[in-house]
Amino acid sequence: MISNRTPLLDTVRTPADIRQFDIDQLKQLADEVRREMIDAVSVTGGHLGAGLGVVELTVALHHVFATPEDRLIWDVGHQAYPHKILTGRRDRIRTLRQGGGLSGFTRRSESEYDPFGAAHSSTSISAALGMAVARDFKGERRNVIAVIGDGAMSAGMAYEAMNNAGAMNSRLIVILNDNDMSIAPPVGAMSAYLSRLLSSRSYLGLRQLAKQIGEKILPRGLASMAEKAEEYARGMVAGGTMFEELGFYYVGPVDGHNLDHLVPVLKNIHDTDKTGPVLIHVVTQKGKGYGPAEAAADKYHGVSKFDVVTGTQAKPKAGPPSYTKVFAESLIREAEADERIVAITAAMPSGTGLDLFAKRFPQRTFDVGIAEQHAVTFAAGMACEGFKPFAAIYSTFLQRAYDQVVHDVAIQKLPVRFAIDRAGLVGADGATHAGSFDIAYLGCLPDMVLMAAADEAELVHMVATAAAIDDRPSAFRYPRGEGMGVALPERGLVLPLGKGRVMREGSSIAILSFGARLGEALKAADDLAARGLPTTVADARFCKPLDTDLVRQLARHHEVLITIEEGSIGGFGSHVLQFLAHEGLLDQGLKVRPMVLPDFFIDHDAPVKQYDIAGLNAPQIVATALSALGLPSAELTVRA
Repeated sequence: MISNRTPLLDTVRTPADIRQFDIDQLKQLADEVRREMIDAVSVTGGHLGAGLGVVELTVALHHVFATPEDRLIWDVGHQAYPHKILTGRRDRIRTLRQGGGLSGFTRRSESEYDPFGAAHSSTSISAALGMAVARDFKGERRNVIAVIGDGAMSAGMAYEAMNNAGAMNSRLIVILNDNDMSIAPPVGAMSAYLSRLLSSRSYLGLRQLAKQIGEKILPRGLASMAEKAEEYARGMVAGGTMFEELGFYYVGPVDGHNLDHLVPVLKNIHDTDKTGPVLIHVVTQKGKGYGPAEAAADKYHGVSKFDVVTGTQAKPKAGPPSYTKVFAESLIREAEADERIVAITAAMPSGTGLDLFAKRFPQRTFDVGIAEQHAVTFAAGMACEGFKPFAAIYSTFLQRAYDQVVHDVAIQKLPVRFAIDRAGLVGADGATHAGSFDIAYLGCLPDMVLMAAADEAELVHMVATAAAIDDRPSAFRYPRGEGMGVALPERGLVLPLGKGRVMREGSSIAILSFGARLGEALKAADDLAARGLPTTVADARFCKPLDTDLVRQLARHHEVLITIEEGSIGGFGSHVLQFLAHEGLLDQGLKVRPMVLPDFFIDHDAPVKQYDIAGLNAPQIVATALSALGLPSAELTVRA
């Protein structure tokens, strides 16, 4: 008979069930949560390393604090898998990132234990401060705790929030989950003792009393100097002077895997009536407790399904190379021919393929951390000095740097090249990571060249084209996943700016595709042709500059013009309609049907299902064409 591997966890339905556990029970619970998480993610795939690193921290937080009344906010929400297991979602944990299942991130609509949704990083302190101030306005008493880590402290927004919090007197607890040892010295018994001492009610009370006495008996200048001296003395012993300067009371570092050290510190902070912000510096190991993840934290940050015993991840069936890899290899070839080409990423070297570029050109690759705003302006600075920067940033992350794209790049007409990965819908990561808006938010900028690759060969050409554009900014977008399987050129050709291509000619319906829906457009054309509706299919290639000659030709020689794109309203189709309206071509009976992403956010699911929901697959294109002609979708009569 197989023994029960999670006997204590089986008794836990909500965090209230663990409030009376002793330290030994908490340790056992942490082991069982870790085991449960590894087993679940081996089935679903998803983020692994970050969650494994915060198992003990999660257990301790829910043991000490009265969640959900106390607000617990997780930054970069993929740390929160253990949190989901402990907050009533264990029975659904094997639906993570599946259609209709749990989100891979925290989500307000999913649980009362998720007070703030988080998928992009570095938002927790700002949100927590807002909640703390709102609590104070309402005269309520609850703790607000932000857990920030997994690199999120490299983003400027975190420091903006800390600077604001330090100037206020609202009680706020920030847990810095330092999982790469980039800040902390080695931790041990002495460090743990000091952290308990500095967080204790007696020390805080004595410190406050000394401050009051100093204010009464010492001259103002000397009192201030004494307070500063005490802060710096603590900084010398325990670190954290930077956080003290930002106005936080610093405690740490604490071993985030040692519950004997962690729980007393959290209880001390919980029990004190100290006002103002507190930062607890917790040191953890990414991938803790699972050998393969400990040995290769980067490879086990996000995983496909894997074998728990060996750690071997399931390999996808052999197929075409991914768009990401095609981009990276194309950029390498361009950089071999032009030493001015440099590559910039914001903490996503493997996600954008620039890890491959870095192996070939380590001195010409720059990972600036989770700092997209800085990445864009950094690229602008390099462009000012004659270099050719390629800023490879996911569409959804580039949103965070839009002001810099406008002000520092576009207005100055600097030739920064934006390689926009994850354009369109992205499957398991859902709405927070979908590249839905870049066509709209870049297409409205003067002098911006905006391209979209219909297949991987086109991507090769667009990398070469962007490298050749020296007088203005440019961007090219491409989707997540494998290419179409087309033959790849050895090196890209520079495309004529603003010129599309006709893939198939017909006389009734015209489909003008911008981006990777071209394959679906060609399938739809086959279906329409079988119904007696000869269909032209064209690949626009460019949104800006728009191929006005091609649009004019399609409008004049077809009854119906359908535009299709993997982007929101306000994108490519809007540019086409603007041109048609000004040319008077809409006055001649042309039926135009723009097909875009719908006006709602699409949840995580398999990509093909997402595009069905969005209405951007071949059957929906066919239905749109038939509807424009006044024919029912089931109409099979061949027209003369």
